[in-house]
Amino acid sequence: MTLVNDAVPAARSTGRKFRAFTAQHLEELTARAGLSPGDRLATRAVATVLPFRTNAYVLDELIDWSAAPDDPIYRLVFPQPDMLPAADVALLSDLLRRDAPRAEVEAAAHAVRMRLNPHPAGQLELNVPSFGDGRVPGMQHKYDETVLYFPKQGQTCHAYCTYCFRWAQFVGDADLKMAGSDVEQLVSYLVAHPRVTSVLFTGGDAMIMGEPVLRRYVEPLLALDQIESIRIGTKSLAYWPQKFVTDPDADAMLRLFEEVVAAGKNLAFMAHFTHPRELEPLMVAEACRRIRDTGAVIRTQAPLIRSINDSAAAWETMWRTQTRMGLVPYYMFVERDTGPRDYFAVPLARAHEIFRDAYANVSGLARTVRGPSMSATPGKVCVDGVTEINGEKVFVLHLIQARDASLVGRPFFARYDPEAIWLDDLRPAFTDHFPFAE
Repeated sequence: MTLVNDAVPAARSTGRKFRAFTAQHLEELTARAGLSPGDRLATRAVATVLPFRTNAYVLDELIDWSAAPDDPIYRLVFPQPDMLPAADVALLSDLLRRDAPRAEVEAAAHAVRMRLNPHPAGQLELNVPSFGDGRVPGMQHKYDETVLYFPKQGQTCHAYCTYCFRWAQFVGDADLKMAGSDVEQLVSYLVAHPRVTSVLFTGGDAMIMGEPVLRRYVEPLLALDQIESIRIGTKSLAYWPQKFVTDPDADAMLRLFEEVVAAGKNLAFMAHFTHPRELEPLMVAEACRRIRDTGAVIRTQAPLIRSINDSAAAWETMWRTQTRMGLVPYYMFVERDTGPRDYFAVPLARAHEIFRDAYANVSGLARTVRGPSMSATPGKVCVDGVTEINGEKVFVLHLIQARDASLVGRPFFARYDPEAIWLDDLRPAFTDHFPFAE
């Protein structure tokens, strides 16, 4: 098979071999950012609880070191000393200072993790289906038509976002990790559930896998008539666009994408871009072009994160740039109720203002985007606005997606609360319960 985009411009020659940086590099890197010895120790303490990983591309191409540690990309990938309660940071810092045994440090870190709601919105209790002899590892089935699959080999990323709601996948605790590798079981489950039309490979990041490994998961789905779309949740376009341009298997990966499209499936790249700077490198534009030339669609999404992208200007810039590049703005999410949520959360009222102000300044082509949306236990709850009804100020909301499909698109109201940051903070208006509580 010949790729329609085999002619590669000079940008392709700028690729370098991937190099990861982990917690063992934090002392050196935080010193480069100008942190004091005390803040460097506190950062290392936080990194015993929450995962840290980045790479040379992020460090050299995306972070403005002259602005660190306040640079938004730096804050996007580096743990912050005040992300966790001060007492927890002090305890862990003391353990590191006196070089406590590794088991003691890990036990203290684990105790902190368990207070951070590692699996929000019923991910393990409500979303993991039973099939055959028991529950299906590495799978979630929350909505009738969509199955999420967590390939075992894809449960890491090119770099970790400090806000990531999947942080529990990366801390080395088997009890917290979702991962599966039984492709036959996946196919059997899909055949037994003919209402499923879409499979989303998630993680981690499926694009951390090489082409032969990803092919083992994707190829069997191409023969299933019921499957209309295959989605790949990925941050790779922002953190390692070389994956699609200069990596050794870049061409083979794109041929796999072409095969998916040729099989009559919609191949959707669910690309995470959190800040406009991630879209600036020429390598990103080239990677997007090559992916789009296979027939795949790139849809973009990200959460609204305080101190990183909490301005209408940032989102307007992202949506306009993405539209110009042929990408489809898809979601603005609300930071989930897990990990250091309070550190990053933006109140829902302010989130809607940011969304509205950015939305008002883009063309209709970019108004494919939805949000701000909370991926909560009942489903994806969208904040449509704030209004006054019979003298009462209220939030107007609706479910974009729901466990109970009959609730999709049904508007409901919540009492206005300027401090609310999540669905659980809201109280029903004009009734004693929300529709999903019936």
